[in-house]
Amino acid sequence: MFSVFEYVLIAVYVAVLLVISRWIGKQAFSWMPPQATAEAQRVDDLFSFLVSIGAFILLGLIGVMIYAIAFHRAPPEDYTEGHPSRGDARLEILWTATPTLLVVWIAFQSFNIYQQLNILGLKQIVHLHTPLESAPAYAETVSDAPKPASETIDVFVKQWDWSFRYPNNVTSNQLHLPINRSTRLNLQAQDVIHGFYVPEFRLKQDIIPGRDIDIVLTPIRAGKYRLKDSQFSGTYFALMETDVYVESLDQYNQWLTQTANSEQTPMKSAEFRVLSAELKDCPQSAEYQPTQDKNIPAIKGGAFTKCESTQYSRLSKVNQAVAENIQPPKTLFNSGWYTVTPAQPGIANKRKQNNDT
Repeated sequence: MFSVFEYVLIAVYVAVLLVISRWIGKQAFSWMPPQATAEAQRVDDLFSFLVSIGAFILLGLIGVMIYAIAFHRAPPEDYTEGHPSRGDARLEILWTATPTLLVVWIAFQSFNIYQQLNILGLKQIVHLHTPLESAPAYAETVSDAPKPASETIDVFVKQWDWSFRYPNNVTSNQLHLPINRSTRLNLQAQDVIHGFYVPEFRLKQDIIPGRDIDIVLTPIRAGKYRLKDSQFSGTYFALMETDVYVESLDQYNQWLTQTANSEQTPMKSAEFRVLSAELKDCPQSAEYQPTQDKNIPAIKGGAFTKCESTQYSRLSKVNQAVAENIQPPKTLFNSGWYTVTPAQPGIANKRKQNNDT
């Protein structure tokens, strides 16, 4: 039996462990990227709690081992066996029930966060695997239905490209989101399994071919982030990144309007590439030359007008340029011009590729 003094020491030790563990758990917030969505707060709270639990267990075990080594080690030259000890039912119940309750609580909190993200597509998948005579445990009701999103953006992913379709059929290879407004992302994979991963959003969602997976997010931090493919979707999956912009509603609407009215659509950009592809008949130079027309991109070998007098017809330019620009893309123009075919590694420098995008 322990003496009163020993019980006091144990209580003080546990209290110190709780304080230190909680402090370490709070430091975990600084280990994470900035919180860019409203849902990220709960994810970080859960992560901080898990770190606190891990720190408490680790420091507690280390303290017990140090105490045992310091005060209960065998004397020198003592090779006798220690006294046999009997089991304690109370201790066995304690160290069995405590981890069980912790695991159940963690699973419950994780499921709540999962539900808060409103990943409707996965619910539909589970419904398909639920017997007709039984309802799923979390079947949606009217009160459980997610709040309507202010925007719906279709996200298409394939090897090796991200594309986004906004209202009014505005398309882009960049993701723009209005701040402080719920946005529904409809994720669709067109070939193999991909992963939608934005660390600042605390979201890593698999995108399964043949399934439309809906996610509702509320961005709360303006800035520029990176969308990555978290799945090994093929040889060049590591380069499947694109920019994500969280901006004010006015900036978002202005960008939509400019993109919708811009002549820099994929077809128009392809036409520019087509009409300026006849480079072998133009003077070549190492640097890009300024163009004489603001509506026409500069090309290698001088301004566009220098190549207009080529002996080939407009149609032959189209045919040749289409073939030449499928592989490799982004080789004809300065930064800022949209290209349809994504650049492949080994052909275009990754840094230049990001700058061009």
